[in-house]
Amino acid sequence: MTAIVLFKNNLRISDNPVLFHAASKYDILPIYIKDDINTTKPIGASSRYWLFHALESLNKKLDNHLQFYYGDTFSIIKNLASKHNVSTIYCEEPFLDSDIIFFNDIKKSLEFLNIKLKFYNCTLLWKPYEILKNDNSPYQVFTPFYKNSCLNASLPSAPLGEPKIINYHQDRHSTNINDLNLLDEYAWHHKFDNIWDISEDAASLIFSHFLDVKINDYKKERDFPSLDKNSKLSPYIRFGLISVNRIWYELQKLENNSGVDHFKSEIGWREFSYYLLYHFPSMEQNNLQKKFDNFDWENSDEKFQAWKKGQTGYPIVDAGMRELWNTGFIHNRVRMVVASFLVKNLLIDWRLGEKWFWDCLVDADYASNIAGWQWVAGSGADAAPYFRIFSPILQGQKFDPDGEYIKHYVPELRNIPIKHLNEPWNYESQSNYVVPIIDYKYSRQRALEKYAEIK
Repeated sequence: MTAIVLFKNNLRISDNPVLFHAASKYDILPIYIKDDINTTKPIGASSRYWLFHALESLNKKLDNHLQFYYGDTFSIIKNLASKHNVSTIYCEEPFLDSDIIFFNDIKKSLEFLNIKLKFYNCTLLWKPYEILKNDNSPYQVFTPFYKNSCLNASLPSAPLGEPKIINYHQDRHSTNINDLNLLDEYAWHHKFDNIWDISEDAASLIFSHFLDVKINDYKKERDFPSLDKNSKLSPYIRFGLISVNRIWYELQKLENNSGVDHFKSEIGWREFSYYLLYHFPSMEQNNLQKKFDNFDWENSDEKFQAWKKGQTGYPIVDAGMRELWNTGFIHNRVRMVVASFLVKNLLIDWRLGEKWFWDCLVDADYASNIAGWQWVAGSGADAAPYFRIFSPILQGQKFDPDGEYIKHYVPELRNIPIKHLNEPWNYESQSNYVVPIIDYKYSRQRALEKYAEIK
């Protein structure tokens, strides 16, 4: 007997419940469908690059048996099920509102054809609908959510490892990954080729290296972009090249220290982001805190373009935006700085920043991206208070004290003395670096006044 294994966001063979359980009972037909018809938010350009190589990695792991399809998910799996006499389809459980509605509709439609659609949680440590406060309402603050669901709740399912054996259904139909049109004809993405090793094996090596070399000093050193102390696991987690179950269980084996505890809390924040979007799906497009609906955004296109290009005149902001453009990634501390600058100093709607990150990040995670931007803006759950406005000058001085990060991405400033690096406009022999697009003190005060209007 044959079962279809539908891969979506978890492109691995180790600790993949969908693959593991299907392979234990059936010959399998593994497929991936790029469905732009039923997608409200197609993935961005950088994510398409990552997805292409992640699928290549998965196909290699599956001995080149992965089939690629482009089009309507229901039509494709219905035709495949009919052609190959399939009675069961295995799929990862959806947790985003649009996916939940879509796959539940598919499940009902398949039932009329006597085909079962079986869901397994491959994405999260805990299912959002199983975590509620004592009054059965959802959490809206991270700390009690994290303590109750991540630290004091029962352990998530243990990692399953790889299937002992995989028997493939033999199908003469040949498909090609290039039919998915993931890569643009203009090969701008070649700049990523020497930066990322996109494979399940690479994810395991990076995680092992992180545990061996970086984890103990993680809390203390993670905020300094030139030190390379971040895990760099986020795009691998986003596309499921490594499971959060495995990460959590390996962290549980370690002796608790500030580095381990802090990294676990960041895994918890990812859980919280999906939790929020599950219980409050309107925040995908709208402010969770409705008072922000009345916020008076300026939305200057000129300033927005300068921010995107790393031409704001504030070195740490420009370094971050150029890192994003050149690598598809941005250091987490700098990520908060550039987001705060856009929303609070330039008064540009967080949704515009979220959209740019979505297109440029190789780790653009649907839930984390939205929750993170709303946190910075102050409009989300457990949000940064309106008066917390990161100073790009102080942030640069504190977290890039030797200027290595800034000078790497903003080479115009390489000859500026370190004491003037974050305020180059005060240096008499200034380079050809851009003039600041806004006065920081003025913009900070203006932001506080705008926020006070809706307080």
